[in-house]
Amino acid sequence: MKSPVFAKLSFMMFLEYFVWGSWYVTMSTYMSEFLGSSAVQIGAAYSALAIATMISPFFVGMVADRFFAAQRIMGVLHLVGAVLLYLATVISDNTAFYWLIVVYSLMYMPTIALSNSIAFQQMNDPGKQFPWIRVFGTIGWIVSGLMIGALGIEKTPFTFQMAAIASLLLGLVSFILPHTPPKGKPASSTASAALGTEAFVLFKDRPYLIFFIAAILVCIPLSFYYGFANLFLNSVGMENAAGKMILGQISEAVFILAIPFLFNNIGVKNMLLLGMIAWILRYVCFAYGNVDANLWMLYAGIILHGICYDFFFVTGYMYTEKKAGEKIKNAAQGLFTFATYGVGMFIGTWFSGFAADHYTIDGAYQWKEIWYVPAYIAVGVLLYFIFFFKEKKEIKEAGA
Repeated sequence: MKSPVFAKLSFMMFLEYFVWGSWYVTMSTYMSEFLGSSAVQIGAAYSALAIATMISPFFVGMVADRFFAAQRIMGVLHLVGAVLLYLATVISDNTAFYWLIVVYSLMYMPTIALSNSIAFQQMNDPGKQFPWIRVFGTIGWIVSGLMIGALGIEKTPFTFQMAAIASLLLGLVSFILPHTPPKGKPASSTASAALGTEAFVLFKDRPYLIFFIAAILVCIPLSFYYGFANLFLNSVGMENAAGKMILGQISEAVFILAIPFLFNNIGVKNMLLLGMIAWILRYVCFAYGNVDANLWMLYAGIILHGICYDFFFVTGYMYTEKKAGEKIKNAAQGLFTFATYGVGMFIGTWFSGFAADHYTIDGAYQWKEIWYVPAYIAVGVLLYFIFFFKEKKEIKEAGA
């Protein structure tokens, strides 16, 4: 890959995730401060991305890939997204804000797949080259958190405006990205193919079915973190909470390096168990943490994000690929994403909102009780997994 192409693709990934990190982490704080939103309304807003995750595969697989050059449609989506992000700061009604976030999410989520397509099209060895491109996305998310902290804008509308500026820039940059022509109409361009239904054969394999159900259920505690961690940290008085939450992304980047070694040495079950145990520990830390003697527990809850996410979801993608084999691996990954970041997160975001609302007294969140809920759910998923998941260390393809 030539250096100019590498630079363009890296900048694309940087902006792609800079946009997301700029508004997503602090949205709960923004909604509480400026819209007077209830926990249910905050949970509903976070469900928008889950809705978009369920719909975007159909848009990308059946429309974008068939009729449009990927870089052009990504440019248009980000330009429209920039306008919507700005409009989010001038809306004062919760219902209108919710629908705007839904529409924005429908614009943004397809660009994840489109940016990956643009990058893969330029690679002759994706296995080696893509991680070096994708890491700039993580850097973009981290930089967005650092900028929010450095500029002191965490509790202001400028988080959305910063995301809008970055989205506008990426929209313009997209038109000079390497040309990625439409693929035309493939034989598999159907709704069922976009959903990945050919991977349903994996459900005949009992260990994978047990894992698949656990993956959906563990998205419920994940939703509590995404939706309420920033609001919680600000509520208990942590300074520059958004800037400190990037420790979670740094942790994610560090722990992901250990996954290939551990996956082959301790086995998939132990990897997944470590991930679920980390979820329990994180929420115990949040339940008992404070900005005084137990400040370390708040930091621990943030830093545990690397183990929570990598050891379950990244390991889950690797497990899915090994189970699926070469023939249906793309469909299997699409199905796993649809089930977790779509169905699982949709359930989780709404449930977390109702749970947080239930433990709100006179407008004050009872954080200890709130964090007990995802901790108990994580314990339940852990016990379910221990008792029912039986997988040999040497993983065989489900269809073999």
